[in-house]
Amino acid sequence: MEWIIQALLSYFSTIGFGIIANIPRRALHASGIAGMISWLIFLILRAHSFGIGSANFFAAFFIGLASIFFSRRKKMPMIIFIVPSLVPLVPGAPAYQAVREFVLGNPADGFQSMLTVIITAGAIAAAFMMTNLVEQLVIKWHFRKKVR
Repeated sequence: MEWIIQALLSYFSTIGFGIIANIPRRALHASGIAGMISWLIFLILRAHSFGIGSANFFAAFFIGLASIFFSRRKKMPMIIFIVPSLVPLVPGAPAYQAVREFVLGNPADGFQSMLTVIITAGAIAAAFMMTNLVEQLVIKWHFRKKVR
């Protein structure tokens, strides 16, 4: 039951952010699905003892692939699907915790939370770089296939 609640909340939070970010209505459902599935990927990987960095990497990699798919299918830019879909993965709580610990005078705990934020952000950025690489390779392979 918890997984269903997590899935629904991630779907609606993605759509809610999409509405706030003023993305087109026809992209809301697709970005909601991408955000929900990426959050479920994150939860499944964390449940199977993956680290926070690798779980975020694979979840963000899925967002990149889903954004490529939806952008081609709906003939819209990828960024329209990427930005709202990232909302469930954003490390807001650890960032808040880091600032809170620094203010309370606990620099060791603050640095630990800050490291979590850096690892998460780095994993998300690396996943999008990898998605771009895969997209370019597929485009080149498809172009070569057409030329022959």
